[in-house]
This record gives sequence, C-alpha cells and structure tokens, in this order.
Amino acid sequence: MQDGKRVISTEAERNLIVYMIIVLLVICTLVILFFVVYQKRKNQLLLKNIEQQKQFDEELIKTQQEIQEETLKNVGRELHDNVGQLLAFATMQMNRVAKTASGDLKPKVANASEALKESLAEVRALSKSLNSDVVQNIGLVAAVNNEVNRLNKSGLIEAMLNVTGESQKLRNKNDEIFLFRIIQEFISNTLKYAEAETLRVLLDYEVNELKIKIEDDGVGFDIKSARLGSGMTNMQKRAELLNTEFNLKSEPDNGTVLTLSYPYRKA
Repeated sequence: MQDGKRVISTEAERNLIVYMIIVLLVICTLVILFFVVYQKRKNQLLLKNIEQQKQFDEELIKTQQEIQEETLKNVGRELHDNVGQLLAFATMQMNRVAKTASGDLKPKVANASEALKESLAEVRALSKSLNSDVVQNIGLVAAVNNEVNRLNKSGLIEAMLNVTGESQKLRNKNDEIFLFRIIQEFISNTLKYAEAETLRVLLDYEVNELKIKIEDDGVGFDIKSARLGSGMTNMQKRAELLNTEFNLKSEPDNGTVLTLSYPYRKA
C-alpha cells in the first residue's frame, strides 16, 4: 500500500510540475505577445508621428516659399510700375535736354541718357525675374536666358546658357519657379562670394528627367567646414519639395558646381 501511495504521490508531483511548466509557458507566451504587440503599436505610433511631422514641415516650407514668392512678386511689380515709370520719365526728359544741349555739355548729357536707358532695361529685367507670374508665362528656359543676359549686361561676370534635348513639360508651373529660384540663389551666391569670372548653366532635357548643372570658376570653399546660410538651406528645401536630387560640390580654389536631377514624374 505504501508503495502504491508513493507512486501516486510521485505521479501527482510530476503532473503538478508539468502543469506549472505549462502555466509558465502560457504566461511567458502571453508576455511575449503583449510585448510584441506593444512594440508594434508603439512603432506604428512613432511612424505616424514622424509622417505627420514630415507633412507639417513640408506644409510649413511650402507656406514659407509661397510667402517669399508673393513678396518677390510684389517687389517685381513695384520695380516695374513705380521705379520703371520714374526711370522712363527721367529718360524722356534727358532725351529732350540732349536735343537742346550744345558744346561740352552734349556728350555728358548723352552719357547720362544712355545710363538711364541701361538702368531702365536692368530694372525691367529684374522685375521680370522677381515676378513668378512672368516666369510661369515665359517658361524656365526663357527665364534663365533672361537672367544670363542680365548678368552679361551688368559686366560683373561672363554668363553662358546651354540647352540640350527637347524641352519637356514639367509636373506643374510652380516647379519651374522653384527650379528657377534655385538657379537664382546659386547665381546670387556666386556674385557675392565666389569672385568668379565665368558662370555656366546647362539645362539638359533627358527622357525621364531634367538635369541642371550650374558651375562657376570662383574661389570655391570647403563644404565640410562651411556653415550653410539661409540661401543654401532654401535651395536644398526647394529641391526636397520637388523630389529633386541636389548635389553641391566645391573645393578651395576650384570653383563650385551644383547639379540637380528633376524627375518629370514623382517616383
């Protein structure tokens, strides 16, 4: 009888141990499942927050760009309507004076009249480049060509534009403005800091994308140690909004090159 009781007791102990092991396994499984579900839910929330923050940043940048464009548009209109009219009136008056001038005064008046004409042409060209409506109407190639001509007339730098391939229609008109502003910003930085003699712009219309290359032969700079200003940041942000590859290369005493790859359609 005692042996039978011992067998029953041993079997009960085994069953109890097995039961406890099963319970522990179930508890561990539930804990693991809870942890996995919790981490998955946490990651989903993080990704959602990141996506919302990204959308918010993009909307904020778009709003800032729209405000900048509206400001530039207003400045362009003011230049054309007010400053342009004043210069046109001054040019007319100077032409009248030139007709009545004589002796040593005549060449001086003629020079002043010519300077006024050049100033008027410069103001009109500048007003066109600032006004986004004009850029949209004439297109990217014509807008860049006007900018190149304006630079050559200024005598500050020798600028060249080369267009290859067949001109393609971009995704929308705003993309043309953004690309043009990036080119303008590069030109502005070249004039301010590069001490360059020449500047070249290439618009290469390929089958799937528009490649833009802008380069100068200026003093260059060390990109790794350089602090990015607002102009450079705006260039990069505009490129990001356009889903455009942005690649800036520069070395001290070796000029600066910017290449953009704009896809005609979003990937």
